[in-house]
Amino acid sequence: MNIFDLAGGGAGPAETAAAVCSRKGCRSGAAWQLLWNNPKIHTPERRKIWLACDDHRLWLEDYLQTRALWKETVPLDLAAAPGRDS
Repeated sequence: MNIFDLAGGGAGPAETAAAVCSRKGCRSGAAWQLLWNNPKIHTPERRKIWLACDDHRLWLEDYLQTRALWKETVPLDLAAAPGRDS
């Protein structure tokens, strides 16, 4: 599963290019992927993904780190996403 599966089936390139921040109420374009998992319910290799804009990256990282859920933050590269033409 990748972040584009969350948009639902049949999402085209125009729809997936509009990845938005996961912070409640924010509609800004995402620039980061925050990879996390909940060890109480997920296997160790499982990674869930939240998207973050530059303004909310630190807030979302802190939220996940405080709960011991955060694993890694990586840049969102739409051109390198699986199934996308480069």
